[in-house]
Amino acid sequence: MDWTALDFVVATALVASVFIIYTLAVRKTENTAYRAAVGIALAAAFFLVWVNGAVGIIGDENNDANMMYVGVLAVAIAGAIIARFQPHGMARALYASAIAQALVPAVTLFAGLSPVRLILSWDVLFLTGFLAALWIVSARLFHRAARSQP
Repeated sequence: MDWTALDFVVATALVASVFIIYTLAVRKTENTAYRAAVGIALAAAFFLVWVNGAVGIIGDENNDANMMYVGVLAVAIAGAIIARFQPHGMARALYASAIAQALVPAVTLFAGLSPVRLILSWDVLFLTGFLAALWIVSARLFHRAARSQP
């Protein structure tokens, strides 16, 4: 891969934003489950953006179906804002993100946006399952954090 200056700027911005958001979350609470949930959600978001931007998940990075993954991030971000970063609402937002993650290949398949062989390939199915699992684990940890609040 031949990196340009813009690639380095985007990578730096992505890593810095993850670091800043996690630092803010750590300062917000002493709750270990909440901190872990934020870390896992940020890891899922980072990995989704990184892989999708670098090589694409469905086909290659030029496949328009990959733009639907922006919707997964939008669900997570909008849900977090609506929940005001409270753990119970964050759990719901991340369950919704897991569903959105799983729906992208299904919508791509039923809309005929990519050849079936690309959508049902092991790498797409594995990445979809892996990222959905990260969203779910984060949601479960937010549930645990909500139960431990006074």
